[in-house]
Amino acid sequence: MTNAVGVVNTALGAGVLVLGAIGAWALGVLLPWPDPLLIAVVIGLLLGNVVGIPQRLEPGIQTHGLWLSAGIVLMGASVSLGALLDGGPIVLVLVVGTVILTLLVLEATARTAFEIHEELGSLLAAGTGICGVSAIAAVAGSIDADEETIAYAAGTVLLFDTVTLALYPALGSALAIPEQVFGIWAGLSMFSTGPVVAAGFSYSELAGQWATITKLGRNALIGLVVLVYAAYYARRGTDGNAGAAALWAEFPTFVIGFLVLAVAATAGLLSADQVQFLETTYDWLFLIAFVGLGTELRRSVFVRGGKAPVVVVLLTWAVVASMTLSVTWALFG
Repeated sequence: MTNAVGVVNTALGAGVLVLGAIGAWALGVLLPWPDPLLIAVVIGLLLGNVVGIPQRLEPGIQTHGLWLSAGIVLMGASVSLGALLDGGPIVLVLVVGTVILTLLVLEATARTAFEIHEELGSLLAAGTGICGVSAIAAVAGSIDADEETIAYAAGTVLLFDTVTLALYPALGSALAIPEQVFGIWAGLSMFSTGPVVAAGFSYSELAGQWATITKLGRNALIGLVVLVYAAYYARRGTDGNAGAAALWAEFPTFVIGFLVLAVAATAGLLSADQVQFLETTYDWLFLIAFVGLGTELRRSVFVRGGKAPVVVVLLTWAVVASMTLSVTWALFG
């Protein structure tokens, strides 16, 4: 009986996401701006902070990560690997360089200028440099960070996810940033996968594709970063657990599905109608996922981290965002 109730509540929570997505689509048809994806996030934000979501529906709301992963996989069908490979080596170098730069700048700033506890600094560096809260959770598990530290880091990253989701498309339009440049820049310098995809596609289809593939490149480095942090803290006497099984558990496996579909589409194994169907499907999956993303952006979480983590992340973001925009524009503009 209990399992049946749980299934019903999960379905109801997922239904809330679907209704929010339908509302975002309808408003997107009626309004010239903003993009439906941004509207979906706002709807989720209002549901989480104004309307309120019953606790029993939370399991269904939390499925938004699954919808996002599924949408990214299906998006592989609309990506031209030929175009991506043209800039692939350069983008790969930019991804690796940006991750290293972000980790070093944030760790140095947190430990020297602000004397933030090293575990909190490491979680902020992982969240800023790799993939937001997912990277925070992965690194936290490998260094045995306490729940309060995790909450501080997650709250800070979620705050920046909210701000940059609205800021990047506005800056892109104001500066007339080319679509490919915008996508790569967003993929390099924004934090969590959901906001990166949302910001990219709200700018243009091409920007969304480049933002996603660039961000997936950063996400794929999560295993290496977890391993490095676990080894560092293990050497310091902290019990790190970065075995192969643990690293694989944290690896964004949807990247593999994305690449499989991208290869199939590039090889001509999918018809035009099939590609169109998959594109429509992932558009809806993204809408559903971003309603859920909006519900995660709770005011109560934002204030928990205090001012110092916010300032550290802001300074790091300013350095990384300005440098990556300049370099990317010079290379691809």
